[in-house]
Amino acid sequence: MKKIEVVSIFPNFVSQYFSFGVIEKALKKDIIDIKSINLRDYTHDKHKITDKPGYGGNSGMVMIPEPFFEYYDDYKKRENKKPFVVMPSPQGIKFDNEISKSLSEKDNLVFFCGRYEGIDNRVNEIVDLEVSIGDFVLTGGELPTLLMVDSLLRFVPEVVGNKNSVKNDSFYNGLLDFNHYTRPSNFRGGQIPEVLLSGDHKKIENFQKKQSLLNTALKRPDLFLKKELDNQDKKLILEIIQELQNNAE
Repeated sequence: MKKIEVVSIFPNFVSQYFSFGVIEKALKKDIIDIKSINLRDYTHDKHKITDKPGYGGNSGMVMIPEPFFEYYDDYKKRENKKPFVVMPSPQGIKFDNEISKSLSEKDNLVFFCGRYEGIDNRVNEIVDLEVSIGDFVLTGGELPTLLMVDSLLRFVPEVVGNKNSVKNDSFYNGLLDFNHYTRPSNFRGGQIPEVLLSGDHKKIENFQKKQSLLNTALKRPDLFLKKELDNQDKKLILEIIQELQNNAE
């Protein structure tokens, strides 16, 4: 069973997210175990303080190190092993599909959610991976954590019922996803591609693969240039070029 613990001063905010959709179903089936840990449970003053003014005269509050270390020690004692600790931070490495997949293979994941000006830097001693979801700043680490957990759980077997759904996701194979359509086949004059109605699975597969290649080349050329193309990919690209030439005539 995949075990994840999220340490936050707003545990209810975190736990509510996991009460919907495929994640809720996976929890009920005991495929995964996600716990929202209240950081204040590891404080000892009557006000359960988790932050204090920072040194150096800077404005804002800094989260104190003691409760994070106490939680860490408690985890090691009850689980009889060290957790793999991830901390969302604008200074971390950029989160992507490969990091998501690697995290999904960890069986003792813990996320530290910071607030205010951040967490006392000494906590980095027990952090294994500092991760950023983009070049911007949020009010806390909860949203980035939820984003990462949601993403990595798609790689955990049986969380997503249809395995092909994950394999066809954007970035899974280094390409963006193909375009998706559903009923009705004609909506306000917009007709779905005829090949999707043909029933020819090989033609549909090639069509979708060509869309994936084209979407990546047009929307994310940086990804396209990094993608190692096999002979089938190259053949499909030649077909795309021929189709574009025919349409231009």
